[in-house]
Amino acid sequence: MTKGQVVAGDFGKIVMRVKSTEQIELGELVVIDDGEEKFILQVYDLVYGSQISQQNLEMVSGMNLEQGEFQIMDESLRNYQLAFLKPVLTVSKTSKMCKKLPSFFAKVREIRKEDLSFITLPENPLFLGNLRSGSRTMDFTISLPGKDVLSHHVLIPASTGKGKSNLMSCILWDITSKNYAGMLVLDPHDEYYGRIGLGLKDHPQKNKVCYYTPHNPPVGAKTLKINITKLKPEHFQGAISLSDPQRQCLHSYYKKFKNNWVRFLLEEKRIEGVNFHEDTISVVKRKLISLLDLDIDNGQMLSNGVFDMIAGENTITEMCSELEQGKMVIIDTSYFSGSLEIMIGSIVTTEIFQRYKYYKRTGQLDLKPVVSIVLEEAPRVLGKKVLENGSNIFDTIAREGRKFKVGLIAITQLPSEIPKNILANMNTKIILGIEMNSERQAVIESSPQDLSQDNRTIASLDKGEAFVTSTFTRFAVPIKVPLFKEFAKKEEKTSYQMDGSLFG
Repeated sequence: MTKGQVVAGDFGKIVMRVKSTEQIELGELVVIDDGEEKFILQVYDLVYGSQISQQNLEMVSGMNLEQGEFQIMDESLRNYQLAFLKPVLTVSKTSKMCKKLPSFFAKVREIRKEDLSFITLPENPLFLGNLRSGSRTMDFTISLPGKDVLSHHVLIPASTGKGKSNLMSCILWDITSKNYAGMLVLDPHDEYYGRIGLGLKDHPQKNKVCYYTPHNPPVGAKTLKINITKLKPEHFQGAISLSDPQRQCLHSYYKKFKNNWVRFLLEEKRIEGVNFHEDTISVVKRKLISLLDLDIDNGQMLSNGVFDMIAGENTITEMCSELEQGKMVIIDTSYFSGSLEIMIGSIVTTEIFQRYKYYKRTGQLDLKPVVSIVLEEAPRVLGKKVLENGSNIFDTIAREGRKFKVGLIAITQLPSEIPKNILANMNTKIILGIEMNSERQAVIESSPQDLSQDNRTIASLDKGEAFVTSTFTRFAVPIKVPLFKEFAKKEEKTSYQMDGSLFG
């Protein structure tokens, strides 16, 4: 179906006159057949055009408004729409980046499924959604190479209500059916397991889903308890603010007393040859008691929360072993303050990262699945203000994790709060609708593909519509994310076969 015809432009802005009987949308994919080659292009802007000068248009409008119908020339020839297109790919026997213009006056048609025959299914596919052209969802699923995408970090920026949780639920459901990745999910809203309603507990392979919660664990779940002897000073980085003397105090007690350092610090046991100001120890003690939810009564430590003196000796070890087996580890942090959630995530993340660094040194890393950590409201641990107080484990993974097959999935409404060097390290960005221009610019400036012309298109994305820009795609791919309830029911009835990907 012919949409229009090329009438002007340059390489970055091809102008198409739209056929009067056709409608065209921002983000729509179109095709130009040019001999043996096909050009795939995308609409990024729309304007009105007319054969009549602006002065005469205003006169005709006035005549219509004041005196009724008044016509000059045939309506379909007189006024029209112009669509601005950007070249995406050139397809012949292979696909390649576009480096030339299509023929002048070339006819432009809508994209069809057969135009995408060059797309192949990657190894270890990660399903994201269906290809979208404007607001039309095509019968063509989009998958990326899961191992590479997850180890090279993923950013999911979006405004509230644009479908972040729905997208993440679909991704987790898909990965649970595969064996190439273990996922650590810090769930501050307790929504992914599905304690109430549909969730990962209903997955056909629910034996791969491990759920930890501090209160009333359902059948098959585990109570979240962590033994205090498993804590290390670095676990507190990012969870609470510490001055240099306070940080040195933690490390000194750990170095001297090893596993019992927290108890001896809270008892204010002196370290021979090391003197700390009384205020320093008092402040550190107060912060630890508050964060760990402990009481001291007659010299005895009493636990009120997750951290325990007796239980939880093997909790962290079990979580890391489950991640190494390619399982889904979900930690319900909905009962915790932000600091405590970050603390618990930091403990597990530090341990798995140390393990994978060891596997790298001993040549065992290739035998292990990728591990990805899902961070909701990512600026809490990766924000500029947080990192001003020093690096934490999540910042370290953002910069170094890909070497050790450990990655992040950072979900945020405010990507501009994350430093540019970390945004640049997020090699895949799944961009849902973003209303604020400053937040769109932060994503556009750090994207693997050139999205400088897509500002309006990103602003116009409806719920569930997204752009996927990645070093593992040939261009920024528009997708439609399925509704999780429908996706889960459909996938239960299929063998998880995907028919398309933008890998290669």
